[in-house]
Amino acid sequence: MKENQKDEIQEEMIFEEAIVEEIDGNDEAKNSKKMKNLISLVILLSGLFVGSIFVDALQMIKGNAVFGKNSQADIFQSGGKTWVAYPDSIVKVRVISDDTCDACKPDEAVAWLHRIMPTALIQKVDMKSDEGKKVVKDFSVKTIPAFIFSADVEKTDFFQKASQVLAKTNDQYSLNTAEIGLPAGKYLELPAITDTDIKIGNPDAKVKIMEFSDFQCPYCKAFHPSVQKAIQEYGDKILYVYKQFPLSFHSQANNAALASECAAEQGKFLAYANNLFDQQTTWGKTTGTQSFKNYAVKLGLNASQFNQCLDSKKYQDKISNNLKEGQNFGVSGTPATFINSQFESGAVDYATMKGIIDKELAK
Repeated sequence: MKENQKDEIQEEMIFEEAIVEEIDGNDEAKNSKKMKNLISLVILLSGLFVGSIFVDALQMIKGNAVFGKNSQADIFQSGGKTWVAYPDSIVKVRVISDDTCDACKPDEAVAWLHRIMPTALIQKVDMKSDEGKKVVKDFSVKTIPAFIFSADVEKTDFFQKASQVLAKTNDQYSLNTAEIGLPAGKYLELPAITDTDIKIGNPDAKVKIMEFSDFQCPYCKAFHPSVQKAIQEYGDKILYVYKQFPLSFHSQANNAALASECAAEQGKFLAYANNLFDQQTTWGKTTGTQSFKNYAVKLGLNASQFNQCLDSKKYQDKISNNLKEGQNFGVSGTPATFINSQFESGAVDYATMKGIIDKELAK
């Protein structure tokens, strides 16, 4: 496993721990139920991150099945064959993919699905077919492979554990593959680049790099030198777009995002961003916004304008919209980077980043 992948898993584990810690203790019964749901979701996510071995080991330790009702299945012989009868209903699952895309092959995900829901009846649908096009439209599919469940999934143990990652449309359910850690094989749609976004480079460049980032994230700090180097080396051959994605468990991340937007208002985003990452350990231990105001003075910004901008939280709506946009495209950790249509999760090294840029420029 690559180092950045380990870092990403660690970041996600911290994220899940933070979610559990945020549960309010006012209503014990309600919180207990919510806690159980969250723990079940963590198990689901973790099982995908580290493979089915994790789930098997957990089942052995706990002595029962985590998903499905496998332990309650009836096993009998008839006609010289061994049969297994499950109490769950048959669930029809349409898997939308692209036969021409190797990265879109759903085989591993289908195998995982059969492990936790043995009664799943899989139907593979090509996204270019009439049925595939209709599903993509009806369910607003942004990435493939995509999984669409019939209403019978409501009768399964899987639904009780994973309802938080299933979205209902009419009488069917789509699986939020990004939220459970299943990488996108192909993006059918990309986040928009708007006039309000922070942009560096040529708007008409062939290669567009879009990063969802958190100034208090250590992996974003590790990735930032690659961004700086790409901007310096490629100049007008690329467009770099910065999207705010402050994670809730980083106490000063939102203030840092607000401050960077106020610096961008005065044309000093990159200089201010460089300083935020350089001084991350220092301001990360503070509270309030004074440190960010001090940095503005240090960098020669108009202090009065900057302070008013920061104190009024002028760009909070924009930051919230960036967060929502990223989540809609499956971003759950940072850094999360789109290089044209290719998605890279975690702090990829510059050699990897350069290889992707050069390949896109050569098209």
